[in-house]
Amino acid sequence: MTKKLVMRTFVAVEINEEVRNSIKKIQSELKINAKPVSLENIHFTLLFLGEISDEKSEKVQKALDSIEFSPFEVEFSGIGAFPKPKFPRVVWIGTDEVGGNQLINLAKKVEEKLLPLGFRSDKPFKPHVTIFRIKNRIGDISDELAKLNSSSLGNQKISEIKFKKSVLTSDGPIYSDLHIVEGKL
Repeated sequence: MTKKLVMRTFVAVEINEEVRNSIKKIQSELKINAKPVSLENIHFTLLFLGEISDEKSEKVQKALDSIEFSPFEVEFSGIGAFPKPKFPRVVWIGTDEVGGNQLINLAKKVEEKLLPLGFRSDKPFKPHVTIFRIKNRIGDISDELAKLNSSSLGNQKISEIKFKKSVLTSDGPIYSDLHIVEGKL
Protein backbone atom coordinates (compact mmCIF):
# COMPACT_ATOMS: atom_id res chain seq x y z
CA MET A 1 0.00 0.00 0.00
CA THR A 2 1.40 3.41 -0.91
CA LYS A 3 1.45 6.15 1.67
CA LYS A 4 -0.53 9.25 0.66
CA LEU A 5 1.58 12.36 0.52
CA VAL A 6 0.17 15.17 2.58
CA MET A 7 1.07 18.84 2.62
CA ARG A 8 0.17 21.74 4.91
CA THR A 9 -1.73 24.31 2.85
CA PHE A 10 -3.54 27.64 2.91
CA VAL A 11 -5.05 30.24 0.57
CA ALA A 12 -3.42 33.67 0.75
CA VAL A 13 -2.89 37.11 -0.70
CA GLU A 14 0.74 38.18 -0.82
CA ILE A 15 2.07 41.61 0.11
CA ASN A 16 4.04 43.81 -2.30
CA GLU A 17 7.62 44.97 -1.74
CA GLU A 18 6.74 48.60 -0.90
CA VAL A 19 4.48 47.50 1.97
CA ARG A 20 6.97 44.85 3.13
CA ASN A 21 9.67 47.56 3.34
CA SER A 22 7.33 49.68 5.53
CA ILE A 23 6.67 46.63 7.70
CA LYS A 24 10.43 46.02 8.01
CA LYS A 25 10.80 49.57 9.36
CA ILE A 26 8.03 48.94 11.94
CA GLN A 27 9.64 45.62 12.93
CA SER A 28 12.94 47.40 13.60
CA GLU A 29 11.28 50.27 15.53
CA LEU A 30 9.08 48.10 17.75
CA LYS A 31 11.25 47.17 20.72
CA ILE A 32 9.65 43.99 22.03
CA ASN A 33 10.94 40.52 22.88
CA ALA A 34 9.36 38.71 19.95
CA LYS A 35 10.31 36.98 16.73
CA PRO A 36 9.57 39.08 13.62
CA VAL A 37 7.88 37.24 10.76
CA SER A 38 10.32 37.12 7.85
CA LEU A 39 9.29 39.60 5.16
CA GLU A 40 8.87 37.04 2.38
CA ASN A 41 6.34 35.17 4.57
CA ILE A 42 4.05 38.12 5.29
CA HIS A 43 0.61 37.63 3.73
CA PHE A 44 -3.15 37.64 4.38
CA THR A 45 -4.33 34.10 5.13
CA LEU A 46 -7.78 33.93 3.52
CA LEU A 47 -8.31 30.31 4.62
CA PHE A 48 -6.05 27.78 6.34
CA LEU A 49 -6.66 24.30 4.94
CA GLY A 50 -4.22 22.25 7.00
CA GLU A 51 -2.83 18.89 5.90
CA ILE A 52 -4.24 17.66 2.59
CA SER A 53 -3.39 15.00 0.00
CA ASP A 54 -2.24 15.64 -3.58
CA GLU A 55 -5.65 14.42 -4.74
CA LYS A 56 -7.45 16.95 -2.50
CA SER A 57 -5.01 19.64 -3.66
CA GLU A 58 -6.14 19.14 -7.28
CA LYS A 59 -9.80 19.54 -6.21
CA VAL A 60 -8.94 22.70 -4.27
CA GLN A 61 -7.20 24.18 -7.34
CA LYS A 62 -10.27 23.47 -9.53
CA ALA A 63 -12.58 25.05 -6.94
CA LEU A 64 -10.34 28.13 -6.63
CA ASP A 65 -10.34 28.55 -10.42
CA SER A 66 -14.10 29.13 -10.24
CA ILE A 67 -13.68 32.21 -8.01
CA GLU A 68 -14.31 35.50 -9.77
CA PHE A 69 -13.20 38.81 -8.30
CA SER A 70 -12.11 42.20 -9.56
CA PRO A 71 -8.74 43.59 -8.43
CA PHE A 72 -9.03 46.16 -5.62
CA GLU A 73 -6.87 48.46 -3.50
CA VAL A 74 -5.99 47.92 0.15
CA GLU A 75 -4.31 50.49 2.36
CA PHE A 76 -2.20 49.16 5.23
CA SER A 77 -2.62 51.06 8.48
CA GLY A 78 -3.00 50.49 12.19
CA ILE A 79 -1.09 48.11 14.42
CA GLY A 80 -2.46 45.85 17.10
CA ALA A 81 -2.07 42.58 18.95
CA PHE A 82 -4.09 39.37 19.35
CA PRO A 83 -5.65 38.49 21.68
CA LYS A 84 -4.92 41.97 23.15
CA PRO A 85 -1.94 44.29 23.77
CA LYS A 86 -1.82 43.43 27.48
CA PHE A 87 -1.22 39.72 26.66
CA PRO A 88 0.08 39.65 23.08
CA ARG A 89 0.68 36.42 21.13
CA VAL A 90 0.76 38.09 17.69
CA VAL A 91 1.42 41.66 16.52
CA TRP A 92 -0.40 42.62 13.33
CA ILE A 93 -0.87 45.40 10.78
CA GLY A 94 -4.43 46.19 9.72
CA THR A 95 -6.11 47.70 6.67
CA ASP A 96 -8.45 50.51 5.75
CA GLU A 97 -12.16 49.74 6.09
CA VAL A 98 -13.05 49.60 2.38
CA GLY A 99 -10.10 47.40 1.35
CA GLY A 100 -10.56 45.31 4.49
CA ASN A 101 -14.21 44.66 3.62
CA GLN A 102 -13.20 43.60 0.12
CA LEU A 103 -10.67 41.17 1.64
CA ILE A 104 -13.42 39.82 3.93
CA ASN A 105 -15.64 39.26 0.87
CA LEU A 106 -12.79 37.55 -0.96
CA ALA A 107 -12.17 35.26 2.05
CA LYS A 108 -15.92 34.42 2.08
CA LYS A 109 -15.80 33.53 -1.64
CA VAL A 110 -12.81 31.23 -0.99
CA GLU A 111 -14.63 29.53 1.89
CA GLU A 112 -17.88 29.14 -0.12
CA LYS A 113 -16.01 27.43 -2.97
CA LEU A 114 -14.04 25.14 -0.63
CA LEU A 115 -16.90 24.29 1.76
CA PRO A 116 -18.11 21.38 -0.44
CA LEU A 117 -14.58 19.91 -0.09
CA GLY A 118 -14.88 20.04 3.71
CA PHE A 119 -12.97 23.26 4.44
CA ARG A 120 -14.41 25.76 6.88
CA SER A 121 -12.83 28.64 8.75
CA ASP A 122 -12.64 28.17 12.52
CA LYS A 123 -13.07 31.92 13.10
CA PRO A 124 -14.27 34.96 11.12
CA PHE A 125 -11.62 36.43 8.81
CA LYS A 126 -10.09 39.66 10.17
CA PRO A 127 -8.02 41.55 7.57
CA HIS A 128 -4.51 41.68 9.05
CA VAL A 129 -0.95 40.59 8.37
CA THR A 130 1.08 39.09 11.20
CA ILE A 131 4.43 40.83 11.70
CA PHE A 132 5.55 39.29 15.04
CA ARG A 133 4.88 35.99 16.81
CA ILE A 134 5.31 35.99 20.56
CA LYS A 135 6.20 32.70 22.27
CA ASN A 136 6.79 33.89 25.86
CA ARG A 137 4.75 36.25 27.97
CA ILE A 138 6.19 39.75 27.47
CA GLY A 139 3.66 41.92 29.29
CA ASP A 140 1.66 44.91 28.13
CA ILE A 141 2.89 46.43 24.82
CA SER A 142 0.07 49.03 24.48
CA ASP A 143 2.45 52.00 24.77
CA GLU A 144 4.88 50.64 22.17
CA LEU A 145 2.01 49.99 19.74
CA ALA A 146 0.48 53.43 20.35
CA LYS A 147 3.74 55.12 19.25
CA LEU A 148 3.48 53.42 15.84
CA ASN A 149 -0.28 53.34 15.34
CA SER A 150 -0.58 56.42 13.16
CA SER A 151 1.85 55.22 10.52
CA SER A 152 0.43 54.52 7.08
CA LEU A 153 2.36 51.68 5.53
CA GLY A 154 1.38 52.13 1.91
CA ASN A 155 -1.16 50.38 -0.24
CA GLN A 156 -1.36 47.77 -2.93
CA LYS A 157 -3.65 46.38 -5.56
CA ILE A 158 -4.94 42.92 -4.71
CA SER A 159 -5.11 41.16 -8.08
CA GLU A 160 -4.47 37.49 -7.30
CA ILE A 161 -4.96 34.83 -4.66
CA LYS A 162 -2.50 32.01 -4.11
CA PHE A 163 -2.93 28.45 -2.96
CA LYS A 164 0.24 27.82 -0.98
CA LYS A 165 2.14 24.99 0.64
CA SER A 166 3.92 25.45 3.97
CA VAL A 167 6.88 23.33 5.05
CA LEU A 168 7.78 23.80 8.70
CA THR A 169 11.52 23.95 9.46
CA SER A 170 13.56 24.83 12.55
CA ASP A 171 14.26 28.23 10.90
CA GLY A 172 10.56 28.90 10.36
CA PRO A 173 8.08 27.98 7.62
CA ILE A 174 8.98 27.88 3.94
CA TYR A 175 6.09 28.75 1.62
CA SER A 176 5.73 27.86 -2.03
CA ASP A 177 2.98 28.47 -4.58
CA LEU A 178 0.84 25.55 -5.72
CA HIS A 179 -1.66 27.57 -7.76
CA ILE A 180 -2.48 31.20 -8.61
CA VAL A 181 -5.91 32.66 -9.42
CA GLU A 182 -5.92 36.06 -11.14
CA GLY A 183 -8.63 38.66 -10.55
CA LYS A 184 -10.51 39.74 -13.65
CA LEU A 185 -11.11 43.37 -14.58
